[in-house]
Order: sequence, then structure tokens, then C-alpha cells
Amino acid sequence: MACLIGGLKRYNCASFLSSTNRSTLTTAPHTAMQIGQFQLPNNLFVAPMAGVTDRPFRTLCKKLGAGYAVSEMVTSRRDLWHTLKTSRRADHTGESAPIAVQIAGTDAAMMADAALYNIDNGAQIIDINMGCPAKKVCNKWTGSALMQDEALALQIVEAVVNACAPRQVPVTLKMRTGWCQAHKNAVALARTFEQAGVQMLAVHGRTREQGYKGEAEYDTIAAVKAAVQIPVVANGDIHSPQKARDVLASTRADAVMIGRAAQGRPWIFREIAHFLATGTQLASPLVAQVKRLLCDHLLDHYDLYGEFAGVRTARKHIAWYVRDLPGGEMFRQQMNQIEDSQLQLDAVTHYFDQLAMQYERLPEDRNNSGASKLNAELQTLI
Repeated sequence: MACLIGGLKRYNCASFLSSTNRSTLTTAPHTAMQIGQFQLPNNLFVAPMAGVTDRPFRTLCKKLGAGYAVSEMVTSRRDLWHTLKTSRRADHTGESAPIAVQIAGTDAAMMADAALYNIDNGAQIIDINMGCPAKKVCNKWTGSALMQDEALALQIVEAVVNACAPRQVPVTLKMRTGWCQAHKNAVALARTFEQAGVQMLAVHGRTREQGYKGEAEYDTIAAVKAAVQIPVVANGDIHSPQKARDVLASTRADAVMIGRAAQGRPWIFREIAHFLATGTQLASPLVAQVKRLLCDHLLDHYDLYGEFAGVRTARKHIAWYVRDLPGGEMFRQQMNQIEDSQLQLDAVTHYFDQLAMQYERLPEDRNNSGASKLNAELQTLI
């Protein structure tokens, strides 16, 4: 896909960062972290999310302030490594170091082979998935289901660490607080995994039984941090700069990992970094800047997925950007009927141009009367 589509040039994210409310956007020192030999620029991480954290999304988040991002989950099944789905998940073209790949599986030897396969394809850090609560993962005894079988979990960790050590590739691991409320074993597993050679642990503050329901709790994460010497990353319900500050303070974690809150709001990392450094909050980004940012995201997305799959998989990203915005729901419904990348990009441009006529910056109070006028404008979208 060319760099100029619909009259829009690729936008420089550095310009987005430097021009967002110059009076308050002060470059401040970030809390650095290290994983193995890799020094990270800060302690704000992108959580691995299947179907979301592909290379275009990871790259965008890094440009907008994230210090680290992990790939979507890659299977340990050798027969699936050369499928189109896995090849896209393992695409690191142009991505800044360190390249971190998450692997999932149930067999220790297969997981070790998967680690080596991904290292050969550019991975510099291997992350083991013991946190995914999805039924299609847990029914196969992978993801957070492994927390039920501590012996198997340890076998997998030891096999992966032993495979990666000769290549000087650090191994990290993401898990939950436990399988259910009555079986919270994250602290015990954390000690075991540290002894086995894991160099960083990320903990989501829910059990597998909770899925994403209820609220994340951070006492278990604090207990994990107190129990080990390796870095611990807090994850779960971190949706604002203030929440990031509070979670870091209450858990003493070394970093925070943000997932769903970054969907449609990849600049949240820059907002958090600024707030942690200065105690002040950045103004909402300019509507025109968000338009250009999203259009660049779409161009990269089409490059990776191609025309047919690109248009369809981009829909969820566009929906996240416009959710709760005036006219956003009507736009989403109309946009979902589009099956051509150029038309999709034109529709996004039109929507944000209309929004910019009413708002200079993204409205913070999104439930307002502006929706009616914008809905009327959108009647001519398609």
C-alpha cells in the first residue's frame, strides 16, 4: 500500500507527541527497566492480546510512549507454524528491539521447540502464556489452565529456559492470580518460576474463573512482588494515568501492563508517562491528529493483512477509536458495511473531518448533544 492514500500522507508520531499541548507536554525521565540484557526506555508495557497486538498495533503503541510490547500468542504446534495466521503473528518487520514473542502450549518439548523457532525468526525475548482465560485455550490445558497443574507448568518453564539460555534469550511469563478464588497460587508459582530462571513476571489481577468480569485485585500482585527478586509487572483494569499511579504505589510493582485501555487509545502510554513524571494531565489529543494517527494505523494494517482480511480486521480497531464519540455508533454501523480499503479510509477521514468541525480536541464528555448533528452529517457517508 502506498504511503499516500486518499490524499493522506503517513503521519509522524513524533509530531503527534511533540505538538499535543506544548504548554504541558514536558519530556521527563521515565522509570527504566531491564529484562536480561535489554534496557527498556520505561515501565509502561503493552499487554499481549490475541487479535489485537499485531505488529502495526505494537509499533504504534511504542511510538506513542510504550516501553515494551509483546506479540500475540503463537502456538507451540509445529503443524501450524507456517499458516498465514501464525506468520502474521510472527511478523516483526521494522519493529524496534526488543522483539518479544509469547508462546503457548501444553507439552514441554514442544514449547522449547517453539521458543527456538521464534528465536530463529527474530524473537529476542520469549514470554510464556499462563494468563489467557479464553475457553478455547483453557480447554486445551494451555494458558491460565496450566496454573492448575504446577508440576506441568514447571516442566514447561524449565524446558523453555534451558532452550533459550544458550542463545542468551531471556524468558518471561504472564499469569493470573490463580485458577479460582479458592486456588490462588500465584505467589508459590512465582517463587518456583524465579528459581527456574524466569527473568520477569507479569500478573493479571484476576483468576481464570473471573475471566474479565468483576474488578482486578492487586493484593496478590503485591504479594508476588514481595516474594521474588525479579521484576514484577502489574496488569488488569489500568485505564487511566491516576490508576497506573495507584497500582504502582499499592503493589510496588516494577511496571504496569495495559491491554484493553489501549484499544482505540494508543496514546494512553504517553498520558501515563507524563502524569507519573509531572502530576499533571495532558489535554485530549487534537481531532485532526487522531485522524492522521488512525489513518496511518490502517495503512500499516492493510500492508500486513492485505485487502480482504485487512478491511475486515480493521473494523474492530476503528470501532475502538470512535466508541462513545459523537456519532460514533452510527459511523460504526455504516463503516462495517464497507469492503474496500480505500472506501474504508475515506470513511474514517470523512468522520473525523466532520468531528473536527465541532471539536478541536477529542471531547472528554462524550455523551453530549453533538451526536445528533454529527449523526445527520453521517447520513451521507456511504
